[in-house]
Amino acid sequence: MSFTIHLTRDYDQMSAVAAEIAEASLARTQAERGDCVLGLATGNSPTGLYKYLAKAFNAGRLDPRSTRTFNLDEYAGLPAVNAQQRALHPESYSFFMVSEFFGLVSPHLADTNVPWGTLIDQSSLQEALASGEGFELVGADKGRVVSIAPDAEGYLGWIRDEVLNAYEARIVESGGIDLHVIGVGGRGHVAFHESGIPFEGSTVMLVQLDDNTVENAVADGHFPTVEDTPRFAISMGAELVFRAREVLMVANGSRKTEPVTEAVLGEVTTDVPLSYAQTYVANGGKLSFVLDEEAAAGLIDRLDDVTAKGIEVVDHRGESYPLVADLTFARDAASGSLV
Repeated sequence: MSFTIHLTRDYDQMSAVAAEIAEASLARTQAERGDCVLGLATGNSPTGLYKYLAKAFNAGRLDPRSTRTFNLDEYAGLPAVNAQQRALHPESYSFFMVSEFFGLVSPHLADTNVPWGTLIDQSSLQEALASGEGFELVGADKGRVVSIAPDAEGYLGWIRDEVLNAYEARIVESGGIDLHVIGVGGRGHVAFHESGIPFEGSTVMLVQLDDNTVENAVADGHFPTVEDTPRFAISMGAELVFRAREVLMVANGSRKTEPVTEAVLGEVTTDVPLSYAQTYVANGGKLSFVLDEEAAAGLIDRLDDVTAKGIEVVDHRGESYPLVADLTFARDAASGSLV
């Protein structure tokens, strides 16, 4: 069993500690094998970590040309007239990754992949679902998987074959993910594996989003109203996420306190999808949680219970780290590279 929880003061220290772990893991894999495959999350929590990693790539400590990436999720059916516009939508995760990480790395990463939700047209999807045929909604809560039948044809059959199965196949062809960076949602969801969605068979899924997820997207300023927020997404499920050889989870803020505590000290349950991490560790996975004080508050109050489960706790709060805000990028005049 390998499960370590890293306690940090705040967002800046969380980002720096997580970056140290990620850089060491990727450097080790590249040294041993010559390349590496990195899984990535979107959201506020990992953006500081990504700035540190971009610096590591640009400084030559990691080789971007030997690094492939796969993101966890992407909205399906963002408002736009075609797939290209959806990919460039400011709230698409494709746009987010270019802005927050991919565009900061020079030379560019060898290969980057975000689930192909931007290929899906919302009206065509809703028309296919309105027929009520070729699928079932699976899940115990409001966020559910649109489980497409193996013999479904038409638009749903195309989504199954060319969006869901094809993305999973690309991960398999790459040799699987070496290090997966993940976050956690307010109800304990990982990516768009929403509360109540079964773990079994949760690889790449078409998900009807939970009301809480939609409301948080508005509360966080990503969309102006609930009506403007996409109701579907393409997402890796917990079973696929935790096939990675190593998983690094970052979380900050009081909204994450309860789901983090439940995931570590509660039972393994689809009510808190992050709790599947316990199964991952029991099966020999290598897992690190990097938490700021607010996200870790419930665990700090019960440290004896945490260590009694055999989990290592490392307290970094007395250590000094640079601020994420100090990580600036300049373009070298001769080479055009970011430094």
